[in-house]
Amino acid sequence: MVAQTPNTAAHDALATLASRYINVDSLPWVATKYAGIDMKTLVEDPESGLVTGLFRFQPGAQLPYHEHVEIEQSWILQGALHDHEGVAREGDFVWRPAGNRHAAWSEEGCIALSFFLKPNKFFLEDGEHTGWDQDPAAATTT
Repeated sequence: MVAQTPNTAAHDALATLASRYINVDSLPWVATKYAGIDMKTLVEDPESGLVTGLFRFQPGAQLPYHEHVEIEQSWILQGALHDHEGVAREGDFVWRPAGNRHAAWSEEGCIALSFFLKPNKFFLEDGEHTGWDQDPAAATTT
C-alpha cells in the first residue's frame, strides 16, 4: 500500500508507519472533470484504488451514470445528494454495495465525505464503458 495525501509535502519525511495528520481546511479544492464538482483528496492509494475524499457539489451538479466496483460510503455533511433510489440529506450516511449503478446529483449543493475501495466505472450515455476513472481530480485547484 502506497497511501498518500496530495498537496501535503511535509508527509514525505515521515516514517512509513507514522500517523498522518491532515489540516483539511488547508487542502485546496480541486476541480474534477465533472462540471460543478470539486474534491479534496484526504487519502489515496494509486496501487489499490482506495480514495477518501471530501466532495463539493455546486447546486445542479451531476455525477454521470457509473458503477461502484466495491462498496462506496458517503456521509452528507451539508446539503443533499440525490439518485434514482432516494435522497441523502445533511447528517445522513448512505452506502452502496459493489455493482450498484446510478447517477448522482445535488439540486441545492452538498458536501459529502466519501470512501471508495476501488475507482468507479463510468459509462457513456449509450451504456458503453469509458474505462476506470483512475484520476477523479483534474490539475485545476480552486
